[in-house]
This record gives sequence, structure tokens and C-alpha cells, in this order.
Amino acid sequence: MGRFGGFLVGFAALSLVAGSVFTGGQASADPGIDAVGCAMRSGREPARAEPEQVGLDSARLADALAFASTRNRLNIQVFRHNCLIGEGPANAQTGNVPWNIWSATKSIVSLLAGIAWDRGKLDISAPIDEYLPPGLGDAEHRSITVQNLLTETSGMKVGVLTEGVTGVVPIEPDSAVQALGVPLDNPPGTVFSYSQRNVDLLSYVIELAVGEPLQQFAQRELFDPLGIQRGDYYWARDRAGHTYGYAHLMIPPNDFAKLGLLVSNDGRWGAQHIVSTEYLRQAREPSPANRCYGYLFWRGPGCAESAHSLPSDVYMMSGLGLQDVFIIPSLDLTVVWTGFYGNVSRYGLTGTIQNIDELPHEFFRRLFAAFHSPPMPDPGAYVEPPLQLNPGQFIDPNFVLAVFGAGPFAYPGCNVLACANTALAPPFADTAPGCAILVCLGPGAPGIR
Repeated sequence: MGRFGGFLVGFAALSLVAGSVFTGGQASADPGIDAVGCAMRSGREPARAEPEQVGLDSARLADALAFASTRNRLNIQVFRHNCLIGEGPANAQTGNVPWNIWSATKSIVSLLAGIAWDRGKLDISAPIDEYLPPGLGDAEHRSITVQNLLTETSGMKVGVLTEGVTGVVPIEPDSAVQALGVPLDNPPGTVFSYSQRNVDLLSYVIELAVGEPLQQFAQRELFDPLGIQRGDYYWARDRAGHTYGYAHLMIPPNDFAKLGLLVSNDGRWGAQHIVSTEYLRQAREPSPANRCYGYLFWRGPGCAESAHSLPSDVYMMSGLGLQDVFIIPSLDLTVVWTGFYGNVSRYGLTGTIQNIDELPHEFFRRLFAAFHSPPMPDPGAYVEPPLQLNPGQFIDPNFVLAVFGAGPFAYPGCNVLACANTALAPPFADTAPGCAILVCLGPGAPGIR
């Protein structure tokens, strides 16, 4: 959910969980290995290389991986030139198990928006009025553009914890319709505000634009070409059947890594172009309202989970508890990890959740030291900043009241019993076997077989 967006949701979740194929590759920062790279694979096993083949020292890389594994990184994958060169010690046990990537889901929604834009089905500059059914939402909300939703500049009021809690405990009727009842704090397009409802509304708009359920479109256009099978993952939907955009894609880390590699290769997967380079170029550009944010991707050092010591071209998929894909084009380097926090803070639990730079700072410090030609000077040990917290940014009970049809955020005619003349499934009806909040486990649960 981003740097501060997941603070109190993290607290709530914590309380609930006590062989290489070489082809021509991209240019490298290391001399003498410019032509080395691995072919993309849609099968279950990625292409691999020894660290020394791509300019890193095996022992120092192993030290970086061992460090991350002591900080609650349950799965760690390091790729250079598309070659898997390093894995965490628990990868064999965790790589095929679906894990909630939380707000990294937003970046997957961005990819789907890009595919729809590439197909001529979605106009990024258009107001969502062009896609919403007649009579749904007022003129102010219908004037929000698709680009406003992609850049988190819809203007909607924010209460990160209370926006998300009714998705974690799936009682809410229709998240997109509820978004249309959230007051606007700012005119659309003017101010960055990290809204969860914003992305649920975007998912619904994409669904309307392509004319089919979002997950059906995603499976055919995005997941199938990468070899991600429908039974691999669980992506939660609300009781109206609309897919959550803000979080709740539970996907195995080995599949999550494929999505990261797709992005790091500018939307190409072998000979196939799945998402256009032009869209991804726009997605990585900072929005006028926030230098750290593009189209549902974080970008730049010191933004979200990115350490200040990283190269200037770094960009990320980023989710609560440090579910991350770090992509550094200048190094042709992609790092994917999942877990649940694990960073160390002198401020205890509150600092662990808020000051999340410690883990990436210390990991990348070790990783860059493994390069034969270190790409960055050693930044020194992490120095933790003081805590900065505005609880009002995260909690607004009106979001919860709206689910029950009460309070100023309620959309007329939408509550836990009925919503906008749409039949609602019972609570928990969409939940897949064995899937709960963080992970899918057990017989019959989704996962790579």
C-alpha cells in the first residue's frame, strides 16, 4: 500500500498473524558482459545463471540473501539480464504458495489498463462518465478521468485502514459504487491522495471498457502468455462480483516474479509484446502531483520501500509488509521479495511498520557490494529517522458506516443488503478454499501444482 499507506492496516494484519538459455540482453553497467542475457520462459522454471556470469560475486550475493532471510523475507529472487542468479533459503517451500501482494495489486491493475489502452478499448484521458452506466454517480465523480485514477489524483477523501478493512473481512457490497459516494477533498487531477477506493473504481471502469469480467480479461491477455494458470492464484471480489483493485491478489512469488520481469522488459515476453513500451514509459513517469508516483507504480529512490541510496531510475511494485518488485533499468536488475515486514526499528512495533527503509537499505547495500564493479558507493549503515504519524490520515469511520448505508459517505441505495439494484452474494462467498487474509494453504487451495 505504499510507504505510509499501509501503516495501520499493517498493524491490523499483524494482530491477525502472530539452467540458463542465453540470448542477446540489455546493456550492462559491467564491462565485458554486454551480450549476456537469459530468454524469457513461460514454463515453471526460470532461466538461471551463475552470479559471476553476470558480474557478481557468489559469496557476497549469498550474504545479501542470508541477511534478507533473517528479516522475514519468506521468498527472495534476484534477476540480472533476466537470469535468476540468487534465491532465498526458503524459496523451495514458498515459491509456489499464493501470498497476498497487497497494494502491488495496484500495479497489476495498471498493466491491465495499459493492455486495454493498447487495444483501443480504454481512453486514459477520458472522464469515467464515458464508461459508467447512466445515473450511477454524480457529475463531480463522473468527471474524474481514467488518468486521475491511475495517478491517485481522483481527489477522494482518504482513510486507508477504514477503506480496506471491509475488503479484508469481505462484507462490503460493491466497492466501486461505494467509491462514488466518497466525498472529494480536492478537485480531480490536482492533489495526490493514496485512496484504496480509487483503484477499486478503476478496476470497475476497465471491466466496463473491455466488456467482460476483469479477471477473464486478465487471464487471457496477461496471465496466460506468461504461463500463469487460473488455478495458481486467488484474486478477491466484492459481493457484487467486482475485482478489488487496491489489494487481495494472492499469487505465488514465482508468478509474481514473472510479472516483474514482464515490466522490466518493457512489456515484452520473448517475441510477444503484451503491454506496449509506450504505456509503460508513461506509467514510469512521475505525475505532476507526486514525483514518487506514476500510473500505480512507485518510482525513484526514497519513495515507498525504495531506499534513498538506490539509483535514480529505480521503480517499484509495492505492497503492505514489503511485498515488492524493485526494477533498476540501468543495472538490468530485478529483485522480487515477499514476507511480512521484518525490518528492525529502535521504536518497536510502530517503527517497524512505519520506518520500512531499513531492510531495503541494508539489503541493497550488501547486494551492490557483490557487484564486481559496485554501481553505487557504500551509503553506510542505515540511520533511522524519527517517527512521523498522522493517524487521521488512516482512520475515518465513515468508510465503515457507508458499508451499512449510514453516514455521509454512503451511496444512496447501497448497503450490506442491497446495492444499486444488483444482487449480492453472501459474505465470504467468493473466498477460495484455504485462502485467508495473507496466504492460501492446504488441500484444494490455489497454487502452482
